[in-house]
Amino acid sequence: MRFLLYNIRYCTGVGVRFHLPLPYAGYLKHTGVNLESIAAFIKSVQPDIAGLIEVDEGSFRTDNHLCQASTIAQELGFSYVVESKYGTRSVAQKMPILNKQGNALLSKREIISHRFHYFNEGVKRLIIEARLAEVTVFLVHLSLMFRKRHYQLEHLYQLIRNVQGPVIVAGDFNVLWGNRELELFLAATGLQNANGRGSPSHPSRSPKRQLDFILHSPELEVSDFRIPSVRYSDHAPLVCDFTLR
Repeated sequence: MRFLLYNIRYCTGVGVRFHLPLPYAGYLKHTGVNLESIAAFIKSVQPDIAGLIEVDEGSFRTDNHLCQASTIAQELGFSYVVESKYGTRSVAQKMPILNKQGNALLSKREIISHRFHYFNEGVKRLIIEARLAEVTVFLVHLSLMFRKRHYQLEHLYQLIRNVQGPVIVAGDFNVLWGNRELELFLAATGLQNANGRGSPSHPSRSPKRQLDFILHSPELEVSDFRIPSVRYSDHAPLVCDFTLR
């Protein structure tokens, strides 16, 4: 089973052009061309499951206001679930562009069931839980604030402990203080980091930090792990092959 994790930054791209004519102006530009490149890359990886962080659900940045997750899933022939990453009562839900920013899980295999949970802390609150035949996947994008990340990890632990069978927890964890932030979480859950060498994934042009994680329960054995050197986003993608013990 091949799992791909990719923070695609709403397909807004990277580099000098992203900051022209003003810093971060790329967030307001059309994303069609970069979406095609990212979709082609994901297709070339041939994942069974793809966790996509920072997906545009259909703002003016996309062709015909189409959801990027839907477009990529259609290209792959996958099923998918997508939802806004902000809480249902968040002010962001009432603001243009922000109310179309979400996360998505795409799967070649049937998604038997799914639920959307929400952290009690932070701005980015969405937790996608999706159950497949072989594994239950949790997809998250944690807070930039240390204390709120701590509370979010505690909440995530409470959800994971009730799941029977193999589990994958993946996402952009934003551990800006280093991997030691996850030590207690890993000890409590028994999850393991698929990126055993701690290879960095951010920024994609010259990776220095490990912000993106694929964590897995012991029933899943990592047979291969890599971080492809592609620069369609400010994050590099993570690709992991699992076998069930």
